[in-house]
Amino acid sequence: MKESFAQAISAAISEEMRRDDTVLVYGEDVAEMGGIFCATKGILDEFGPKRCISTPISEGAIVGSAIGAAMTGLRPCVELMYSDFQLVAFNELFHSCGKWRYLHGEEYKLPLVVRCAGGYSFGAGAEHSNIFECLFNHAPGLTIITPSNAYDAKGLLKAAIRSDNPALFFEHKQLYKTKMEIPEEDYVLPIGKAEIKRRGTDVTIIAVGLMVREALTAADKLAAEGISCEVLDPRTILPFDEEAAKASVSKTHRCVIVEESNLRSGLGAEWAAMLQEAIFDELDAPIKRVASLDVPLPYNLGLEARAVPNPDKIVAAVKALF
Repeated sequence: MKESFAQAISAAISEEMRRDDTVLVYGEDVAEMGGIFCATKGILDEFGPKRCISTPISEGAIVGSAIGAAMTGLRPCVELMYSDFQLVAFNELFHSCGKWRYLHGEEYKLPLVVRCAGGYSFGAGAEHSNIFECLFNHAPGLTIITPSNAYDAKGLLKAAIRSDNPALFFEHKQLYKTKMEIPEEDYVLPIGKAEIKRRGTDVTIIAVGLMVREALTAADKLAAEGISCEVLDPRTILPFDEEAAKASVSKTHRCVIVEESNLRSGLGAEWAAMLQEAIFDELDAPIKRVASLDVPLPYNLGLEARAVPNPDKIVAAVKALF
């Protein structure tokens, strides 16, 4: 049956709460309201106020208490509403979540998921349009997941909830209403495994989150001009599937990396360095990066559109390789 991205998130959480009574949900407006994007709608009705709790607006308290809950045997799946607000809980996320399991060894596990809506969304402005996969990519110990569609979102969120490692789960605001077929039977997707969304022979486009949609649109345009693009979706930023990326680029011999993070010191810079160190001799052209401009994102819609990647920018980057 067809489900929206938001419905897939809600279904994943509900199924895991039925399967495991140590799973609980809390965060800003997640209970009665069902979350600002309705991604936790119906969970309070089924599981009650002890397992689905709306919290005060205090991200540090939300994440800090979730760390304590995870250390003592629960599996919290918490929501920070917008990824921008992760910075309010930066110490808890960067130091405690990412490092404590490493520091304490087998003493305890940290089965914790922090969900955040991120990305540009039609004029939300510089403080409500960020997506911080790149920032937390520098935090060893974290799992970072960015699904590009409802099917992947459900399977990866279930995997993250079952994992004993702390995970940041990024959900792009523009994907919540998108729909696709979701199997009725239970399924879980492996963390750390990329997926090829479109097969091609001339160039590999590695795209993240919403940018997978933009890359697929660009690939359609390029196919009409005789250029065959392979679109690779990492799905998880940490761990990143290096083998899949190397295999695809070794086949096509060209690569464009598309992300919504800023260009400077972005995911594309890291992945381009990795590919050039590993398979330099396979490249027939320099790796190109398509990312947001190095500016605070404007709230003006015209300026916002100029600042972020789009299919035309991807098409131009691909053509520059030939």
